[in-house]
Amino acid sequence: MDQAASDRRFTRYQALIIAFLSFIQFTVILDFMVIAPLGAMLMDILHMTPAQFGWAVSAYAFSAGISGLIAAGFADRYDRKHFLLFFYAGFVIGSVLCGIATDYLFLLVARVVTGLFGGVMASVSLAIVTDLFPFEQRSRVMGFVQMSFAVSQIAGIPLGIYLANTLGWHAPFLLIAGISTCVGIAIVRWMKPVDIHLTAGQRHAPFDHLRKTLADVQYRKAFVTTGLLTVGGFLMMPFSSTFMVNNTAVSLAELPLVFMFTGIASMVILPVVGKLSDGLGKFRIFMIGTAIASVMVVVFTHLSITPLWEIVAINVVLFAGILSRMVPATALMTAVPDVGDRGAFMSVNASLQQISGGVASILAGAIVVQHSSSGPLEHYDILGYLCVGLMFLCIGLLYNIHKHVERKLSSRAEMSGTAKWEGMSFEN
Repeated sequence: MDQAASDRRFTRYQALIIAFLSFIQFTVILDFMVIAPLGAMLMDILHMTPAQFGWAVSAYAFSAGISGLIAAGFADRYDRKHFLLFFYAGFVIGSVLCGIATDYLFLLVARVVTGLFGGVMASVSLAIVTDLFPFEQRSRVMGFVQMSFAVSQIAGIPLGIYLANTLGWHAPFLLIAGISTCVGIAIVRWMKPVDIHLTAGQRHAPFDHLRKTLADVQYRKAFVTTGLLTVGGFLMMPFSSTFMVNNTAVSLAELPLVFMFTGIASMVILPVVGKLSDGLGKFRIFMIGTAIASVMVVVFTHLSITPLWEIVAINVVLFAGILSRMVPATALMTAVPDVGDRGAFMSVNASLQQISGGVASILAGAIVVQHSSSGPLEHYDILGYLCVGLMFLCIGLLYNIHKHVERKLSSRAEMSGTAKWEGMSFEN
């Protein structure tokens, strides 16, 4: 581990890129997540069953997964800035459609459109991070970029719930479209081309490139790991707000406070996790996060009527564990692909995340039972046990990724040393 590299300050332009990617992730994450806190409201207003709501959530995920697989073959053939802007524009259109939806079917179609474009954003962002930042800094970068998750908890979701309560459930989606438009204009103005991958000699036809990526054994191991990490991490999410409202007696007015305080804590936790992950080892921090998260999942899913302060405290510790898994795991994944495969690998990886999230949502909807729109959720504890089982399964899978990355970086260091000895230069 190059400690000097991990402690190196970001340049002004690197800080600007982190800000752009953070804002993008904020809007995409908020669009994806805001529907879950609105679950109790949507199920009541649109007369949706838990299974139907599961499909409403998963419609985004499945369409995002499909578009990501299609985009994978093209991801390394264009300037990443242009690729990013194309899909971000489509995401804005999808958010507007959600904001003008009039019934369940319209909303379902709008979620599909949003997913087709929004689902590619994470993979392009990760490819940009991998192109512009060395491995020793990537956990820190991911800590800052994923802080957008915390900001959505502090400001986005509470504001979305407030707007939904006062102006109607359409309002949060129109807000997201407005913010995204401003971010897109700023990227057009100030972001430089990101085209280093175009010099890597990758000239495969798009679908040949996709087949090559899928055929790589090590890539396939990473994809399986990503899929199971996502299923385990997403099982509880679609019904967490409904569980808090209907099982623990958190009111709709108090719900934003839970997200706000959890988000404030996450903003403190994420940079610390990123720095520890780069300094002490990514896999080690992942293990610690898994231990914390698994205990708290069991605690959370067995709650009954509980004071608000206790719900907040449990939620904060639970998210500390989840974030301590997410940051190092994502950073490790960025080191798996070769330069010419980064866009394709990230696109397939993001697609699997979306599809796995959709599968988890449908599975959760099939397991959870609610006998009336205001009645308690049953079998939520079963989701918790499944989640913990998958968390422990992922320890072994990510360990293999960790060892592969160690070997790869060691080999690169040896090649770099040989090159310097011979008076040659290698690109990092």
